[in-house]
Amino acid sequence: MLPFRPARAPVVAFLAAALTVVLPARAAAAADGREVSGGRLDWGIKSSFQSYVTGPVAQGSWELQGGAATVGGSQFRFHSAKGSHRPGTGAFEAAFSGGVHFTGHRRPDGSHELDLTVSRPTIRIADGNGTLYADVTSKAKGTGEVTTASKVPFAALDVSGVNLRGSGTAVQLANVPATLTEQGAKAFAGYYTRGTALDPVSLSADIVAAATASPGTSPGTSPGASPSATPAGKGGDRGEFTGAAVDWGVRRTFREYVTGPIAQGSWKPADGAQDGGALFRFPAGKGVYDAGPAALDASFEGTLRFTGKDLDLALGGVKVVVKDGRGTLSADVTRDGAAARRNVPLVSFDASGLKEKDGLVAVSEAPAKLTAEGAGVFGGMYQEGADMDPVSLAVPLAAGAALPPLPDLGRAPSASPTAAPAAATPRTQPAAAGSSSSFPVVPVTAAAVVLAAAAATFTLGRRRRTAAAARAAHEE
Repeated sequence: MLPFRPARAPVVAFLAAALTVVLPARAAAAADGREVSGGRLDWGIKSSFQSYVTGPVAQGSWELQGGAATVGGSQFRFHSAKGSHRPGTGAFEAAFSGGVHFTGHRRPDGSHELDLTVSRPTIRIADGNGTLYADVTSKAKGTGEVTTASKVPFAALDVSGVNLRGSGTAVQLANVPATLTEQGAKAFAGYYTRGTALDPVSLSADIVAAATASPGTSPGTSPGASPSATPAGKGGDRGEFTGAAVDWGVRRTFREYVTGPIAQGSWKPADGAQDGGALFRFPAGKGVYDAGPAALDASFEGTLRFTGKDLDLALGGVKVVVKDGRGTLSADVTRDGAAARRNVPLVSFDASGLKEKDGLVAVSEAPAKLTAEGAGVFGGMYQEGADMDPVSLAVPLAAGAALPPLPDLGRAPSASPTAAPAAATPRTQPAAAGSSSSFPVVPVTAAAVVLAAAAATFTLGRRRRTAAAARAAHEE
C-alpha cells in the first residue's frame, strides 16, 4: 500500500497559517470598541397596560418625562443614546434618556393606587443574549409600598438571528420580542408575572469612532447645544442678537395622529429645523431684545412639513413676538399645495417668565393656546383656545452662552437597510446598515471559504491516494 499520511502535513500547515491570519485580526477587531452617540428607542412597554391605565377601570393617565416622545398610537420614544459597540464580537450597549409616568385608581386623598415610572432604558446585547434595563419607581399593588431601583433587568430580548458584527455608522433593530423578567415583574408592581410578553423593541443608534462626536457636535453636547451661537448685543438695555432658538412640539396628539393608523404619515424637518422627538427646534434666530420691560421680536430658520393621508402641512418662516408678558408664535403656512400664507399667528403663550441668566434670556415650557387663525390651519381639529404644546425660547446675549440641549435622535434610520443574514428573522436588521463591511464580515467569510476549499482539497487528495493504494494491492 502506498503511504499517504505525510501528505497531511502541507494541508495542516496551510490551515494553521490561515487561522494565524484570521484569529489575531479578529481579536484586534473585537478590541476595537466604537462609541454610540445619538439615537432613538421606540417601545410601548405594554400596550394593553396603557389601555388599562387610561380605561374605565383605572381611569388614569400617563405623562412623558425627560424629553420622551410618542410615535404612532402606542409607542414611546426614548432619545440620546450613549454607549458602545464592539464590531468584532457584536457586543452592544446603549442607554437612552426619557421616561413615562403612569397613574391610575385615584384615591379620595388625591394619591393613586397605581403609580409607576419607567425611565432611562438601556439595551445590552452580548454572547447571544439581550436585556433591557430600566430605572423603575413603583407602588406595589395592594400594599402601596413605594420602591425605586436603577438598572433593573426589566425585559429579556429575543436576539436570536441578530448579527451585530461589523463596523458601520449605525445599529438598527426592529420589533425585537421582549418578555418580562422576574425582577421586571416585581418592579412592575405585581401587575404581570415573569414571562409575560411586552411590546417589541426597535432602536436606531449612531456609531462613531471612539473619542469623536456626532457630525455637527462637540463631545458632550447634543445637536441643540449650539456652541457656535454668535450674539451681538449692543450697549444699553436694547440690543440685536443672533443664534437664538425656539422649541415647540405643535401638539402631542397631532403628532400621534400624523404617525398613527389614520394619517399613516410622517414629518420632515428641513432648512435647519431639528427634530427632538417631543419638540422641534427652529434655530438661527435673530432680532431685537429690550430688557425693560421685556420685549422681543425675532425670526427663525427652518421648515417643518407634515404629510400623510389627506394631509400636507408645512410650517416655516417662524417668528416670535413678546410684549407685556405675552408671546405669539407665527409661521408661514402652506397647506395642500396652496400658496403660502405669511406670518399666521398660531399660538399665544405666557412669556411672563422670560428672564436673563448667565447671558441667556429664556423662557422654558411656557403654556400655549391655539389662536383663531391657528385653528383654521389645523382644519378644525382643535378649537381656538385649545391647549397646544408649550413653547421654549432661548436668546444668547453674551458670547459663549449655550442654548439648552435638544434630545438627540441621531440620524434617521435607513429606509433600505442592509438585508439581514439568512439565519436572521425578518424582525431584525444587522448593524452597520448602509455601510461597507469590515473585517469581522468579509475576511472571516473569505477565510471560511479558503478553509473549506483546503478541506475539500485534502479530502479529494486522500480519496485519490486511497483508490491508488487499493489498485496497487489488487494488482499484487
